[in-house]
Amino acid sequence: MPASAPAFAMRHPLLTALALSFGAAISLGISRFSYALLLPPMRTDLDWSYLLAGAMNTANAFGYFVGALVTPALMRRAGAQAALIGGALLTGVFMLLSGFVTDAAMLLLQRVLAGIASAFIFISGGLLAARLGTLHAKRAGFLIGLYYGGTGFGITLSSLLVPAALDAAQGNAHAWQWAWLVLGGVCLVMTLLMAFPARQIDGGAAAAGGPSHFRVHAFAFGLAGYFMFGVGYIGYMTFIIALLKEQGMPAATVTWFYALLGLAVVASSRIWARMLDRFKGGQSLAILNGLLALATLLPVVTAAPVAVFASGILFGAVFLSVVASTTALVRHNLPAEAWPAGISGFTTVFAFGQIVGPTIVGWISDAAGGLQRGLVFSAAALLLGALLAARQRPLQHRN
Repeated sequence: MPASAPAFAMRHPLLTALALSFGAAISLGISRFSYALLLPPMRTDLDWSYLLAGAMNTANAFGYFVGALVTPALMRRAGAQAALIGGALLTGVFMLLSGFVTDAAMLLLQRVLAGIASAFIFISGGLLAARLGTLHAKRAGFLIGLYYGGTGFGITLSSLLVPAALDAAQGNAHAWQWAWLVLGGVCLVMTLLMAFPARQIDGGAAAAGGPSHFRVHAFAFGLAGYFMFGVGYIGYMTFIIALLKEQGMPAATVTWFYALLGLAVVASSRIWARMLDRFKGGQSLAILNGLLALATLLPVVTAAPVAVFASGILFGAVFLSVVASTTALVRHNLPAEAWPAGISGFTTVFAFGQIVGPTIVGWISDAAGGLQRGLVFSAAALLLGALLAARQRPLQHRN
């Protein structure tokens, strides 16, 4: 590492955290959640069922699951910074490739590959954010939340770029391909912007690790609650745009809905920072899962614009803070050398939950009751996650 690295991270924590947040923007905000905007035109153009449309995000989540298993070894071998930047480059390339094919099998494969690369980004970026938090202990919750809140930048940017790309491509065959090309290019630009600041955090020692000290049984309720979060939230983020269009919401209003959801994600880093610093057990995970269950039910019971926008803003203000809460849980209860194992463990169950969620919601939505019934399932999963997380107690260890 350059001699100036620790000084840079000490002097510019916000700039460093913001740069890291581009990783979350690429990994989730653009690579995964932009698909909600692309699902309706792709489904119409390619004559997909909701089951197949949901399977695209299931494929992405499966890749993320595989990547979560591989990332700890990758970080031990190459370091967290290399995993972050390499994963971001690969994600951008796979996004670009999605703009050149229409075959469902090829699109599924590319979603798997993008999911693997996204896991490299998200886990290594979360580790680097946690390391940055140790340099600024009094602001650790905010800095970690800011990293995860970067997903909101990606969501908001996608909400603006995808409709613009679709409009520009009107009259062309498979106009949705233009949007994939634009989003892939944005991922590559973001990678360049975050490369230097990301290298200014010493993630080598943490990536190498020592004895893991991460015992699954000690975090059983937290892991179970987080698994149910993965099952529940992804149904909303996959199908909410399709539901709003089915309900007749104008395209411009849908754009505003998704943009505000993304901005709420960004704001969440400030909203929940104190709670993440205060609670040492599963309280934060439980509270946030409960709020997500409420947000998921709102567009099911009414199509009133006020309620729908309240749902999107509440969902955006909460869901990435659930991810931040598990990083905080690991920081509060494990020594620094065990953080990679802890973060990877939580990410693995999260990824497995995301594999289950979209396919089940898609299968339910193809039957009587449609997307509303699918989102009821998502809300029930989130509520169960809240109940499980509430039973997670802090461990004896304190950093």
